[in-house]
Amino acid sequence: MCEGHAGGITIMSARIGIYPGSFDPPTYGHIDLIGRASKIFDTLVVAVARNSEKKGLFTVDERIEMLRRITTGHVNVEVTSFTGLTAEFARKRKATALVRGLRVVSDFEYEMTMAIANQKLNPGMDTVCLMPSEKFLLLSSRIVREIALFGGDLHEFVPPEIEKRILQKLKKKHKK
Repeated sequence: MCEGHAGGITIMSARIGIYPGSFDPPTYGHIDLIGRASKIFDTLVVAVARNSEKKGLFTVDERIEMLRRITTGHVNVEVTSFTGLTAEFARKRKATALVRGLRVVSDFEYEMTMAIANQKLNPGMDTVCLMPSEKFLLLSSRIVREIALFGGDLHEFVPPEIEKRILQKLKKKHKK
């Protein structure tokens, strides 16, 4: 909890973290970061970015549904979506920090640039970068989509229910 003082009374406010991303599809790497970040924040908001410029494998609503299913064990995790600037969404939600995953060195450069921009847009917010567990270090949604597209085994990358949804989605696409 964060402390503040009002008229001699200590007021405790919740630490709210925002974990934004496309989550297309959600992976074990995302689940790993959600679990660890949920221990740091009183409330962790997993926020699926709505971007009309990008055509994802899954709709935003499908991604929200999948994320809600795989985070049911985390009582302090909320799954939603947002449009627009992440920093503005975080301000509206009164978030103290954004949560980002750092897998490789190239992620650091991008995340540093975004953290600086977000802090300029919302000076009251920090960025917390978490390293994934070693087994998820090179895992990304893009890699999962590519493996699935070429018929590879997904069981090490996504939960069974997500794998099933990916295979169903690809089957429908190939029938068109």
